[in-house]
Amino acid sequence: MARPPGALPNSAEFHPGRGGDLTVELAAAFRRAGVAEVDASARRRAEYSTDASLYRVPPELVVFPRERDEVVAVVATCLELGVPLTVRGAGTSIAGNAVGPGVVMDLARHLRRVLALDPEAATATVEPGVVLDELQAAARPHGLRFGPDPSTHSRCTLGGMIGNNACGSRALAYGRTADNVLDLDVVSGTGQRLRAGPGAVGRVPGLEAVVRASLGAIRTEFGRFGRQNSGYALEHLLPERGGDLARALVGSEGTLAVVLGATVRLVEAPAATALAVLGYPDMPTAADAVGAVLQHGPVALEGIDARILEAVRRRGRAVPELPQGGGWLLVELAGATADEAEAAARRLIARAGGDALAGRVLADPAQAAAIWRIREDGAGFGGRSPTGAPAWAGWEDAAVPPERLGAYLHDFEALLAAGGLGGIPYGHFGDGCLHVRIDFPFDRPDGRAVYRSFIEQAAELVAAYGGSMSGEHGDGRARSELLPRMYEPAAIEAMAGVKAVLDPRDLLNPGVLVRPRPFDADLRRTMARPVTGRLGFRYPEDGGDLTSAVHRCTGIGRCVADNTGAGGVMCPSWLATRDEKDTTRGRSRVLQEAVNGTLVRGLASPEVRQALDLCLACKGCLSDCPTGVDMATYKAEVLHQTYRRRRRPAAHYSLGWLPRWAGAAARAPRLANRLLAVPGLAGLARRLGGIDPRRPLPRFATQTLRAWWRRRPPAGPPPTGQVRVLLWPDTFTNHFTPQAGQAAVQLLEAAGYRVELPDEPLCCGLTFISTGQLDTARRVLRRTVDRLAALVGEGGPGSGGGVLVGLEPSCLAVLRHDALGLLGPEEPAAAVARAASTLAEVLAATPGWAPPDLGGVVAVAQPHCHQHAVLGWAADRDLLARTGVEVTAVGGCCGLAGNFGAERGHYDVSVAVAETALLPAVRAAGPDAVLLADGFSCRSQLDHLAGRRPLHLAELLASAGR
Repeated sequence: MARPPGALPNSAEFHPGRGGDLTVELAAAFRRAGVAEVDASARRRAEYSTDASLYRVPPELVVFPRERDEVVAVVATCLELGVPLTVRGAGTSIAGNAVGPGVVMDLARHLRRVLALDPEAATATVEPGVVLDELQAAARPHGLRFGPDPSTHSRCTLGGMIGNNACGSRALAYGRTADNVLDLDVVSGTGQRLRAGPGAVGRVPGLEAVVRASLGAIRTEFGRFGRQNSGYALEHLLPERGGDLARALVGSEGTLAVVLGATVRLVEAPAATALAVLGYPDMPTAADAVGAVLQHGPVALEGIDARILEAVRRRGRAVPELPQGGGWLLVELAGATADEAEAAARRLIARAGGDALAGRVLADPAQAAAIWRIREDGAGFGGRSPTGAPAWAGWEDAAVPPERLGAYLHDFEALLAAGGLGGIPYGHFGDGCLHVRIDFPFDRPDGRAVYRSFIEQAAELVAAYGGSMSGEHGDGRARSELLPRMYEPAAIEAMAGVKAVLDPRDLLNPGVLVRPRPFDADLRRTMARPVTGRLGFRYPEDGGDLTSAVHRCTGIGRCVADNTGAGGVMCPSWLATRDEKDTTRGRSRVLQEAVNGTLVRGLASPEVRQALDLCLACKGCLSDCPTGVDMATYKAEVLHQTYRRRRRPAAHYSLGWLPRWAGAAARAPRLANRLLAVPGLAGLARRLGGIDPRRPLPRFATQTLRAWWRRRPPAGPPPTGQVRVLLWPDTFTNHFTPQAGQAAVQLLEAAGYRVELPDEPLCCGLTFISTGQLDTARRVLRRTVDRLAALVGEGGPGSGGGVLVGLEPSCLAVLRHDALGLLGPEEPAAAVARAASTLAEVLAATPGWAPPDLGGVVAVAQPHCHQHAVLGWAADRDLLARTGVEVTAVGGCCGLAGNFGAERGHYDVSVAVAETALLPAVRAAGPDAVLLADGFSCRSQLDHLAGRRPLHLAELLASAGR
């Protein structure tokens, strides 16, 4: 039907994917309106094509407004041109609330200021891109906090929380976001800018009439229980509730207005809290106990399943000791003092009775924090079902009245079993809200049909319990189609009426809530084809499929937060640039598009090259991302596929072939060092080798570790029963820092071991892996693994064989992890992986060995990223504590990261990464502090940027005996 004369276009007339002229027209229009930061590149569109949901909807372009006036200009331009607009905060929306055709507007990059904080009134005024943790940090000195705290608190924005009516664990005590918003500065889908708050209904032409016409439906259908988060919160528009437009807009998911700013209520933070854990036979039984526990007035009441803890252990993370059970309630109670809070927790346990098997108070703050971190990362750890299959959002956060949660959960698990599906439930049990990710078979031809059938049945089940399709994440594309199953037609009509008043042309986040898209349309995973042939790595945990591997990323966004304060590493390049393309998530999205072959044409495309260019291959995501993304492996795979049997970048030959060059230089190391010290020759070497001119070239040791070992006086016959240790001289220790190896020999012999070194050079192939020369890496690694396996196994049972000590964390991590991916998880690679140990692990497990007394020593330690991700630093931390060293362990990456920081074009980012945590910690510690770094890259970076010579752990420990 033709548009009437003078009428403006609406979203139904917009045809996504037109590109070309439309994109150019849009970009030009935004720039004329004063919006400078506009990006229509295929890579950027890929990064913003999905959020943390199942859905893929590439925008035409992405805009990054710097001021509120630019936000208004974006809305006006979209209205003028009839282009849909979707607003995005942190991009962690699980229901597909933050993806859409047309324009995606990112408010998180620039609009992130706390504009005012009034401690007396306990209020704060914020821009929509303020991260919740940043608001909490501003409020904390005043004894205040913002009440709701979603698990994504380290990266979610206030604007996003307003959009979804976010809750979190402590909404039980402090209310939902809607309960804590006082007023909003918004611009509606008509272009009207207004201050929304109590009594503001009359400021929107036509809104009062819609409310009057729907009073009966609004009073009976909306606001029935606390977690009724589906649909619009129309109950707040009722005259008896003050006609509060601000609270009604909370949870409208950007479909009615765009938030420019908000004034929110702050609450007094409890002086102390204690965590009680109650164990039950299973999750439904735990849910049945919620009513009794609520009588104790908890701040938070969460449910967690034993299967999530199993997933945590499989990832190598520690789990605090919990009471007996298959399901647990985590109950946080407050008090005026720590003793008072702990006493309340103990009273709760004493009175639990019933089906509770046992209870425990986690009095240690570190243990309590660890269990809360596991609970917060539930969406990631639940990303694999109990059978190990990929599990997905889709039926993520339904809620029922808390008193009915146990019965609902029992029936829900029966529904899963009947459909042959699996998932791990957990959630906000005190509020009746259940989270679960389900292993829908999207890789099967009938996967979409299975998904639709289950979701429809689940919707009928939750409606039968008087519940809500969404308890906190919003309806988005995942549940909007289901609203008629929980609302009567009059209520649906009332919501449509409000939409017609505030966004009559359906340009704000179309396809959500009113006139919804089918919930099984635009599914991201069903669009992707498997990639299994001629891969460099085997991807055993992903069925040998690169597509499955890159789809591990579910978008929960841990990589867009600063995790260094908690000792995390991911994602160092994002910390330096704050650009989505430099996040683990952004790279995953580009790789997902590459295997789709749509926006991004294959792994060798320029978009993939741009996305991976600043990946340091630090492996931080392998441990820090709850879903187990391994971007270092994916980058190596991409380089392998791109350059296999082709000419490579110069750095692949200079830095990638470092073991070969080091072996050659070992024949005349002094000559090699003299030549590389000549400015002209050094400059030429850097230029030809693709090395940044500002990066110092390493000096070769004048005597390798293996040469030193051969010249040692022969040891006498070993004492009977002496344990044998194989010390592996990796390339870096052997050719650049043999003093660390010599110190390790001294320590191990003093600890009573018979130390042996291989009689031939054995390289792990690390530099070949990091530059994507995987065929070469496989050959090198196969030889090394075969020989090490034989050496470790020599001597037979009872001879003390089986201990392999490595000193360079990145090389040892290859034996523990990468070798299994390249060679397969079978023997001998598995035997070497089991035997490979750090020096700290071996010394700490040595009976009768006592570390030297280093009391009074102050040290700053930089755990190597690969050690953090693969090996773990706990043994080092415990050993150092036994020595008496006062040590500060720095999170994050040093920034050099092997070949990364040496390559031309990476120097500035390398330095910026070092400035995020490492260099500030070094400066704060002062000139007398010992710098401790086991990684050769970390030591090189500190030597260059701090002008200080760091020590290996072996050197520090051995120095005490001199």
